Amino acid sequence: MTRFATKAAVLTAVLFPLAGVGVAGAQSQAVDEKTGPVSFANVASVRIGGEGQHGGSLITETQRSPLLPGQSKLGTDRVTVPKDDGERATFGGHYAIDLGRYSGSQNPYPAGVASRDHNVVAALQATTVPTAVAETNYALRDTWQGGANAVDDTVLVLEGAKTAVDCTSPAKLTGTSTVTRLWVRQAGGALGIVPMPGGNAGLQLKNLRLGPPGDLTNASKDTTVSDLKLTRVAAFDQLIRQDGWRGGDYTAVAGWRAEITTHVKDAQGAALQDVQTNIVLGGVSCSIPKGFVAKSAGSTGGGATATQPAVPTQVPAGYLGAAAPDTGSDGSRVPLGIGLLFGGVFFGSVALLLGRRRKSGTD
Repeated sequence: MTRFATKAAVLTAVLFPLAGVGVAGAQSQAVDEKTGPVSFANVASVRIGGEGQHGGSLITETQRSPLLPGQSKLGTDRVTVPKDDGERATFGGHYAIDLGRYSGSQNPYPAGVASRDHNVVAALQATTVPTAVAETNYALRDTWQGGANAVDDTVLVLEGAKTAVDCTSPAKLTGTSTVTRLWVRQAGGALGIVPMPGGNAGLQLKNLRLGPPGDLTNASKDTTVSDLKLTRVAAFDQLIRQDGWRGGDYTAVAGWRAEITTHVKDAQGAALQDVQTNIVLGGVSCSIPKGFVAKSAGSTGGGATATQPAVPTQVPAGYLGAAAPDTGSDGSRVPLGIGLLFGGVFFGSVALLLGRRRKSGTD
């Protein structure tokens, strides 16, 4: 089993609105919490700063598969990132990520993209095979642009995005990231469709009208532009995750990774600094240990089912361990999630943490 640590200055508990149905027979036995088959699903997470320069990050509610066959599903009240002022302060306040459902003038999508609920689920199948899926429409907006309607600030749309993983056996691990249509704000101002390369090939876009994630002294939205690279998540380390989001001896991953480099300039076009932002949409993984063999279908007591009610669970502040907190139940639901929050003072010192300060006229 492999474990990774995530560092942050401040930790805050996040409420998990969960809804799911457990499927387990009377003869079921829970999988091992620390080494057994497990899956995770996260709808969207953001980190400011390049590698080794993590100025601030927000990891939204992360679903973890239960210890008995069943599922953990993200509640439908999560429709945006950030969802409140506390989350907004973690990475500056300019960026907003919409997650499928909208109403009226708050529609951030181009014409024809329907409002829909997301489907973000981490599950343990009756065969004890871990799976996970995240599917919805994603829209990245830059509210610094000040558009009259939500769609006027939209820079990037992943329509019909779906990421999924399945760990059937050590020899059969699958991870897929697909999208129906990709929309990008064009130089002329309109959202247009851009083909997304297949496989591990990424899409690189230059000089997008996209500012930094937060306020910076003397920055001008008329001259500041960003470069964006969109790729499929291909490695466990590319996910933005809590320490408790663990891998295993065999791990499959999927997700969409947006790497944004913002070239911040003043009103005269003089370069101030570069700011790096990483976003992972629909990050999912599943893991199994050495020697894992799936149970045969129907081996869980004749297919008997048990219904579990939705149980909102608050993870204690500061929890980062691989083991989930004791919920006082039979262990068949193990929700996991922590927002890693950096205070609003971040952008006061962003030049020291993130940027390459450049003298005017040298670049």
